[in-house]
Amino acid sequence: MRAFVVTKYGSPDVLALRELPYPVPKPGSLLVRVRACTVTSADCRIRGLNVPRGFRQVMRLALGGQAPRQPVLGSEFAGEVIGVGAGVTRFALGDEVFGMSANLGAHAELLVVRETAALALKPASLSFAEAASLPFGATTMLDFYRRGRLAPGEQVLVNGASGAVGVAAIQLAVAEGAAVTAVCSGANAELVRSLGARHVIDYSREDFTLGGPRYDIIVDAVGTAPFARSRLALRPGGRLLAVLADLPAILSAPWQSLGNYSVIAGPVSERASDVQRIAELAASGTLRPVIDRWFAFEELPAAHRYVDTGRKRGSVVIDVAGEGR
Repeated sequence: MRAFVVTKYGSPDVLALRELPYPVPKPGSLLVRVRACTVTSADCRIRGLNVPRGFRQVMRLALGGQAPRQPVLGSEFAGEVIGVGAGVTRFALGDEVFGMSANLGAHAELLVVRETAALALKPASLSFAEAASLPFGATTMLDFYRRGRLAPGEQVLVNGASGAVGVAAIQLAVAEGAAVTAVCSGANAELVRSLGARHVIDYSREDFTLGGPRYDIIVDAVGTAPFARSRLALRPGGRLLAVLADLPAILSAPWQSLGNYSVIAGPVSERASDVQRIAELAASGTLRPVIDRWFAFEELPAAHRYVDTGRKRGSVVIDVAGEGR
């Protein structure tokens, strides 16, 4: 099978298209023919070892010293089950599935995943590309909103509202009956309003941390609104969901949560039940895929370069199977 591998940490130039052995599913695992995957900001951070402050050496220990031990990146995918290991009961040959691979590996034509992984049957109403674009942002925000105890009627601000996490944060909050204010560039105002944001703040013209309305929940999807900056924009009892936080912010979160506010940070728990919930919300039209650009499989390094700009809206999809849009 063909797969893109990371030969060493660095720019997109370190990505190489290689022929790898055909994988065989072990007991309890599935073999999926990947039809579409994505390049996420997390993929680019791993590739370049561009991680929040304090995490660089930790990530080298976790991922590998000079290059990732798992050289094939990609966690978000959609495809067809073409092989099952012994004991598999959740899925069958021919099932169309989508979800997250806990061990990466989705930037390839074939992928082995545990049947207990965060995946579900693909809604028939979605293309493979649309399905692949949903899990990363939506599983992240389902987990953070669960920990943050999002409730109907609350005021939610999403900082970094036009990325994959941001567009999911808006739609999931609206689905729970919250009122959303989106912080993004003026160019993305129409997009976030179409997803349900009631108010839009253009970050180039206004700083929401310097006064004005206060919020029950602030979602910081891009790491530019730590507690020290955003505290004054929180209501008493408010919660900061620090989706992208550096190590000092994560370590200080318990202490910052001792007063009238809570800071929620740290790793995301990816659950099969959450991907099933995503499938249901997408099938009903409550959760809408937002795809910025499509790239052919052979163009995956170019997709990394685009994501590296920090300007993507929603998701960047890789058409692995060559099916077009």
